[in-house]
Amino acid sequence: MAIPDSMSERRKLGAQVRREVLGDTYVSAGAAKADPFYQNFLDFTVDNCWASVWLRPGLPRKTRSMLNLAMLSVMGRWHEFEVHMKGALNNGVTQEEIAEVLLQAGVYGGVPIAAEGFRRARDVLQREGHLRGETK
Repeated sequence: MAIPDSMSERRKLGAQVRREVLGDTYVSAGAAKADPFYQNFLDFTVDNCWASVWLRPGLPRKTRSMLNLAMLSVMGRWHEFEVHMKGALNNGVTQEEIAEVLLQAGVYGGVPIAAEGFRRARDVLQREGHLRGETK
């Protein structure tokens, strides 16, 4: 998909990608809480993240999601990590791939990062009904 030239069309497509990745529930909840002040930030993220980067054809959404999980875990941005866990699942990232991403992050970011990443990922996988191989 080519990135549209007009900012309004890019914003529209960026908002669509954001909704597809993060899900209707998350996006609608954020929109319901948005006041004019916070709307500045929402517009910024749609324009710069979703419309300028996520619309680019160079990487598939699944790869972008895996990169987000790795970067957010190494930075310790756990709220955003959990948001993007849901997005990764929506983009077809498997439980096994998430584990590999976290192991990779653990090698370069440290074992405590991997440990917290696995805890947070497991919580999201359980909440979203994606955890496979559970033991009782």
